Amino acid sequence: MKKLILFLLIIVLAVSGCRTGKVSFSAGPPEPVTEKKQTALPNNSQQQEKIDFSKPETWILGYFSPERLNRQPHSTWFIPGYDNYQYNEEVVRKLLDLDRNDVSILIVMGTWCPDSRREVPRFMKILTAINFPIDRVKFLGVDNTKYTPVENYEALNIQRVPTFIFYVKNIEAGRIIENPSTSLEQDMLNILTLKE
Repeated sequence: MKKLILFLLIIVLAVSGCRTGKVSFSAGPPEPVTEKKQTALPNNSQQQEKIDFSKPETWILGYFSPERLNRQPHSTWFIPGYDNYQYNEEVVRKLLDLDRNDVSILIVMGTWCPDSRREVPRFMKILTAINFPIDRVKFLGVDNTKYTPVENYEALNIQRVPTFIFYVKNIEAGRIIENPSTSLEQDMLNILTLKE
């Protein structure tokens, strides 16, 4: 029985695409969302209901490229979440005026987590709107115990996901944890203006 459980665990980890190394990011914003992409996913809401994101085979673990969110099964939540988010344009203009040259961001998320599936597409739309370089954003997927097999992960002290960690000159400037206090864009502005 123990051998069978171990065998099943190995298969689940292999299927889940667990990565333990850092994946390089492509330069520029995430692949643009187009009408063609949306029509390629018939009945997005019905399809999303059929996908059980609590199953480990749907999880993304370790460092990953944001392009993975544009592919099935994650595109069923990522694309509509990105398209439908209406950010505050005045706040985004203020973010555009900030010096962001020394800023980098780590997004710790769980693809099984409804909060991550809601907030990460919105966050990515804001980053696209402010032309934030995608090569200064790292994505880290965790399992439903908020663990990932990445070196020094425990030092991040992740309690809830998503967690958006902002670094200025490689020093942590602040975090947005699970749900923004005001809005994602306003919380981002608050963090980055406090550290100027």
